[in-house]
Amino acid sequence: MLKNAASMRVAVVGLGAWGFALALHSLRRGFSVTGWHHNQGEAAKLLSTRSFQRGTISAPIPGNLAVTSDLSALADADLTIVALPAAAWAEVLPKVRARILVSATKGLEPSTGGTPLQYAREALSYQAESLAVISGPSFASDLVAERPISIVAGSASQETAMLVAEALSGNSLRVYTSIDPTGVELGGILKNVVAIAAGVSDALNYGPSARAALIARGLAEMSRIATALGADARTLSGLSGLGDLVMTATENQSRNRTVGLRLGKGEKVADITASLGSVAEGVSTAPLVQQLALKAGVEAPITDHIVKLLSGEIAAPDLAAALMARPIRSEF
Repeated sequence: MLKNAASMRVAVVGLGAWGFALALHSLRRGFSVTGWHHNQGEAAKLLSTRSFQRGTISAPIPGNLAVTSDLSALADADLTIVALPAAAWAEVLPKVRARILVSATKGLEPSTGGTPLQYAREALSYQAESLAVISGPSFASDLVAERPISIVAGSASQETAMLVAEALSGNSLRVYTSIDPTGVELGGILKNVVAIAAGVSDALNYGPSARAALIARGLAEMSRIATALGADARTLSGLSGLGDLVMTATENQSRNRTVGLRLGKGEKVADITASLGSVAEGVSTAPLVQQLALKAGVEAPITDHIVKLLSGEIAAPDLAAALMARPIRSEF
């Protein structure tokens, strides 16, 4: 049962663009909100300037948004939303104990190769009923501007999924529920690799037909991997799979698509990531996805060739040539 908004306490771990957008949205829902920034100096700057500037987002920080670099300040939260890069989970999350932990992360945790919720269960001993994930086609700039967005909250517990959905639905955000958290997580994670491929294709001027084919075959690859890992195939056709894939593969706000566009123009991965200003999860996730697919015995040709491209084993034009030369087979 959702608490009265006036008494609901929300913590947001990570004040990048998406974390700030979720914190601001939670404030608009009437909750008491505390946002955590890993850097004490940056937290102090946010408090003093009361202004958030990141990418396309420029917004005032409301006076009732508490900002801290002290994780102990999050201890009493009813909902703890984690908006960190996957690589930061192992450093930060052991220091947090949440009543309900909500992942807003779209990458694989590198020390284990698992999803964030899998890491929380296995490494931090959370019960599945206290874990949830939110995912779907959603840019931080749209949430800040209160443009219509639909996402999905997934949890092994229908009650937890409903609680998260009820808490976050409103102010232009509609949240569906799912009891397939594995599928919801993997949809948001796997699409990043396909988005890189779509960016490469567009940089090489292969046109809309090639982009559409990559999206369709990318979705098929995502579904094969996810179902082999226990997900419901229907989840991948929903908001966290197809919905997020279409947005990320076609919109230039997408960091992963941007990586692909720049790779397609001949730039080096190290130079791209150094200048990007934020994390493109697909870069670090691609080799981890490849390992998952190999372990599950699943074909993942798009992922395989993106890994080769990122490692410098092949050049951008070789990506399409290699995929087009694959043996003829049934589509399904």
